[in-house]
Amino acid sequence: MSSPDPQVRAARNLADPSPENKPENKPENKSESKSESKSESKSQIGTDDKADDKTENKAVRSRSRSRGPVVAVTGAATGVGELLTARLAASEEIKQVIAIDERRGEVSEATWHVLDVRDPAIAEKLRGADVVVHLALDLDLETDPAARTAYNVRGTQTVLTAAAAVGVHRVVLCTSAMVYGALPDNDVPLAEDAELRATAEATGVGDLLEIERLGRRAPRAHPGLQVTVVRPTVLVGGTDTALTRYFESPRLLVVAGSRPTWQFCHVDDLVTALEYAALEKIDGEFAVGCDGWLEQAEVEELSGVRRMELPSAVALGAAARLHRIGLTPSPAGDLAYTMHPWVVSVSRLHDAGWRPSWTNEEVLAALLEEVEGRHTVAGRRLGRKDATAAGAAGATVALLGTAALVRRARKARRRF
Repeated sequence: MSSPDPQVRAARNLADPSPENKPENKPENKSESKSESKSESKSQIGTDDKADDKTENKAVRSRSRSRGPVVAVTGAATGVGELLTARLAASEEIKQVIAIDERRGEVSEATWHVLDVRDPAIAEKLRGADVVVHLALDLDLETDPAARTAYNVRGTQTVLTAAAAVGVHRVVLCTSAMVYGALPDNDVPLAEDAELRATAEATGVGDLLEIERLGRRAPRAHPGLQVTVVRPTVLVGGTDTALTRYFESPRLLVVAGSRPTWQFCHVDDLVTALEYAALEKIDGEFAVGCDGWLEQAEVEELSGVRRMELPSAVALGAAARLHRIGLTPSPAGDLAYTMHPWVVSVSRLHDAGWRPSWTNEEVLAALLEEVEGRHTVAGRRLGRKDATAAGAAGATVALLGTAALVRRARKARRRF
């Protein structure tokens, strides 16, 4: 899961109708003999019943909240964390929401604690929580990799240890379906219990694999603590990842002989899946995303963006060199996820009663609308001037670095 931009489109999920809006059945008044008296009596009874119904409904909601869990959310001020915090705070199935982040967010109904998740003092902030949903991750492409790993791994370790120390019985971790790995011999779709065969070569995937390892170890180290792991597919909706930037390029890079497949997950659907996990309607490890997948040819037809096909050695070699000299934020390992299949079944959520509200086609359309006007080459965002230079360069250079960027880097090196 990537760190979303602060401006994430609001969730579309609609709340259930409130009991007050449901039709009423007014009882008959059999004691009156005159029709006029009957009419007046029925009117009065209807008014009284409505007032009684409202009082009863408020009592039911109060009892429902008193029975619900207390849920803590880390990373609650932005992105998916903010959307989940708002949804849980509005839910009658949740007793209380504890929101934790390095700054206070906008959800006023939550109880806020401002601190770094790596701070051991977080234990006291989690006291009284039944479930913790840990979303404080940094997967920003521009973050220094060592600093990113230190934050992600240390933060997860601290949250798991602190939760166990104060009696939290469940922690929900959110990683990515990327942990399955993108390999040419993958089943389509992969089973949710398939072996995790990813390597640490792609952006942030090493951190996600370590987080999963910590999640598997935690119940053994802390008996009584349960860990649920949620693995979204290509996440869309205010997110910025190597995979969303792929659709900002002037041409869709296709490596010759590869078999790309695309399965998206809108943040709206991830939020409802996380809510299922917080309410313990599902546990263990499961994937979340749209039903089915799109082949590369379908993506090209739907997007209207043409492909540029390159030999594997050229594409991977150029990507590795450009990343090594600092021209692009994406390592060569990111290309594997645009080459080989890694779509996954979402049957566990389906069995629990969850359904996605978005299709792959709808999410792709939303992604294309979101990235409109952006220009990215080999994972690097370009300004308008650079994008014009990229269009004038040769096709291979335009996709894998652009002549303008290479010349700029050479000039900078000569100045020092």
